Amino acid sequence: MRIVDTTVWIDYLRGVRSPHTDWLDANVSREPLGLTDLILFEILQGLPDERSFARVQARLALFPVYDTGGSEMAVAAAKNYIALRGHGCTVRKSADCLIATFCIRSGYSLLHHDRDYDPFERFLGLAVIRP
Repeated sequence: MRIVDTTVWIDYLRGVRSPHTDWLDANVSREPLGLTDLILFEILQGLPDERSFARVQARLALFPVYDTGGSEMAVAAAKNYIALRGHGCTVRKSADCLIATFCIRSGYSLLHHDRDYDPFERFLGLAVIRP
């Protein structure tokens, strides 16, 4: 499974061309793609109105959405945050820490273009898709 991060989905839905959105466009019907509940939340919260919300929600409903909540995942993400801080890296968003930890624990790769995930790849083994 490949998890597509908010950073890529937003550009993709806006029609922004980049190596990441080109990869997504080329693989949307060929690869097993999904997102997490936190990614779904981040995308939907940024929409300007109910019409856009309904349209994007319907489009994203075609993909599996994985739960990243629960106390076990929260503890694992906090441990990863502390481990990265020990390497001199501070993750700016808690949601990114949960998403990365979910991917690591599930063995899923992540398509993103957000520097907060780089330490997860470098120090904790996050599998990243590099288009």
